[in-house]
Amino acid sequence: MRYLHTMVRVHDLDESLNFYCNKLGLIESHRMSSDSDRFTLVYLNAPLDAERAVSSQAPLLELTYNWDTEDYTGGRNFGHLAFEVDNIYQTCRKLMDAGIVINRPPRDGRMAFVRSPDAISIEFLQKGEPLQPEEPWLSMQNIGSW
Repeated sequence: MRYLHTMVRVHDLDESLNFYCNKLGLIESHRMSSDSDRFTLVYLNAPLDAERAVSSQAPLLELTYNWDTEDYTGGRNFGHLAFEVDNIYQTCRKLMDAGIVINRPPRDGRMAFVRSPDAISIEFLQKGEPLQPEEPWLSMQNIGSW
């Protein structure tokens, strides 16, 4: 497993970039936007992590700016911790066998979510290309929130 990023939701992207980049000294690694889903993601790295951020896209801070603003309560401004895994199906099976609920199963062979005992969302992303979708994951429904 490899640590990838932490995601936080922000209300004002320009104000947040000013804080994280101009005041804290983080560097914008890359960004992406989706017109259809109405969001912008901006990935930042610490100066000493710049080379790794370029080569492996980690470790990063992900700023998520949803264009249709909402008041984030109950910790919703903090999104999730993200880890890359060698085999998402094996990882999820191991977690399930340990009694952990898979809140968002890896139906796509790429991504899954669980929650910590303190309700922190943890994302697992398949290293490289997604695995071929397979059962029982393909038929599993989301459980609770993630």
